[in-house]
Amino acid sequence: MAFDGITIANLVHELKNTIEGGRISKIAQPEKDELLFTVKNYRSSCRLLISASASLPLIYLTETNKQSPLTAPNFCMLLRKHIGSAKILEISQPGLERIIEIKLEHLDEMGDVCRKRLIIEMMGKHSNIIFCREDGTILDSIKHISAQVSSVREVLPGRPYFIPHTVEKLDPLTVTEEEFAAAMKSASMPVSKALYQKFTGISPVIGEEICHLASLDGDQWANQLNDLEQIHLYHTFSVLMEDVKEGRFQPNIIYEGDFSEWEEETDTAKSLPDPEISDDPELAEALAAEKPSAQYDWSEAEPVEFAAVPLTCFSGSRYRVRSFSSISQVLETYYASRNTFTRIRQKSADLRRIVQNALERNYKKYDLQEKQLKDTEKREKYRVYGELLNTYGYELKGGEKELVCMNYYTGKEVRIPLDPQMTAQENSQRFFEKYNKLKRTYEALNQLTLETKAEIDHLESISAALDIALQEADLVQIKEELMEYGYVKKRRSSDKKPKITSRPFHYRSSDGFDIYVGKNNYQNEELTFKIASGNDWWFHAKGMPGSHVIVKSQGKDLPDRTFEEAAALAAYYSKGRENDKVEVDYVQKKAVKKVAGAAPGFVIYHTNYSMVAIPACRLEEVH
Repeated sequence: MAFDGITIANLVHELKNTIEGGRISKIAQPEKDELLFTVKNYRSSCRLLISASASLPLIYLTETNKQSPLTAPNFCMLLRKHIGSAKILEISQPGLERIIEIKLEHLDEMGDVCRKRLIIEMMGKHSNIIFCREDGTILDSIKHISAQVSSVREVLPGRPYFIPHTVEKLDPLTVTEEEFAAAMKSASMPVSKALYQKFTGISPVIGEEICHLASLDGDQWANQLNDLEQIHLYHTFSVLMEDVKEGRFQPNIIYEGDFSEWEEETDTAKSLPDPEISDDPELAEALAAEKPSAQYDWSEAEPVEFAAVPLTCFSGSRYRVRSFSSISQVLETYYASRNTFTRIRQKSADLRRIVQNALERNYKKYDLQEKQLKDTEKREKYRVYGELLNTYGYELKGGEKELVCMNYYTGKEVRIPLDPQMTAQENSQRFFEKYNKLKRTYEALNQLTLETKAEIDHLESISAALDIALQEADLVQIKEELMEYGYVKKRRSSDKKPKITSRPFHYRSSDGFDIYVGKNNYQNEELTFKIASGNDWWFHAKGMPGSHVIVKSQGKDLPDRTFEEAAALAAYYSKGRENDKVEVDYVQKKAVKKVAGAAPGFVIYHTNYSMVAIPACRLEEVH
């Protein structure tokens, strides 16, 4: 996630080819530290988003517009006054610094040609957008930095602009082999760290990548490299910098996820004949229908890194590279995806904690109840002792510690422990009292255990729904369910109830049948008892929490392939999605019944078919 000098270089290269030479037609400031330029060039227009946010500085071309405040901020008004229709003369990057400079030409109030400079510094929390005269005098900036805030440089109107050099670093685009060797010899640190500590614009991940390309251990100390290793490292470094200077970029995003199913489909696709080479139109059509799509649904994988150059250091079956034609697409896609994952995790974290705490309490309660229930198993023994004492007690003379007699229920001899201070009648009564107490305990515990187990099943189903949730809207119904069952404090009557926008997943089978998958218990209930009709098919992972999967049969017999695809979805959207195989029950909806008084989505069925499915989502969602 490094917005480093190489990424900036790729951005400058892209902006030169798109907006350099164009004219600014619109300037907006949607956020406090964000600008949105609309630039017209060669009869086309595009938008340039620039954010100087301390937490997420960004700059990229986008097609998305943003709503602006009714009253434009002062900085935006100043830019509109000076460069509202300015021509972009040049876009450049000093060295490999994380800085983009845009040179602009415009007409002043007198009609004279003037030039200005817009400088964008992408330096983490120190990011800024600075508007200067041609001579470098600052006119204004989106963030004002006074001497009290920074002792290095003031960023205020009237002050001269300069690039702060707080750390002396070498320019990787111009460094010689001798300078490179000297820098490595003086670095008492690992090689990967030395690369980004000694050279401008190099990020930690690029440092690791250079070491990986040079077949060196990034943790090896830089000052301990031998001459051969150092020469090899420099040449690897130089090749990468040459690509940067020549504009040979390959924007990409590294994703982490389970790609095994996709790989199988891709291998299958490669092994089948190409329909385009067939002379027979009917055969070509049949081959095209059989040939699986090698497209992967990237929304299900998590973006972990992006770069303007290939990152070969991310290897292994869990990582895959997605290439893009532009670095702007990379940045927009990466941060949109990353924000989605981060936001969902943050939003669901509290709900997960509530569910997990409730589950742990119920697990402990259930174990204790099971233990107590096991203790009641000896109640029948006390009843038999009482009856045997009533039968054979006449043989006792008093003071005995046990009675040895024949158990007429089993035909075996039994020894009954006695209290020598009590009569046979009193001992018998004592055993019956123990029996009745344990019987009452058993009856109460038997009901409590069933209730606790039902609560555990309910909470586990909610936990499974949280695993499925991909959007904030999916969490709204889950929170509503937790409120309804008392796990989350209910909203006040004056609070507005949130709008439910989440809908079940909708897929279409290879044979054209609509398949619906519930994302939570409420949706499972709705799918099974409101959307599905009697002859539709119902699928669910056997013996574990998961989604209800409905296949609309359209009054037809389903082909085997549709059964397999629906079962794979039921396995995938269940607690067993990480398993190699999952047993799935399936039955016509008319055989599925609602459990009276049970939580939403809990059903019973007495006759069903079963099949073993590999958890997978091979179908594209229908929107």
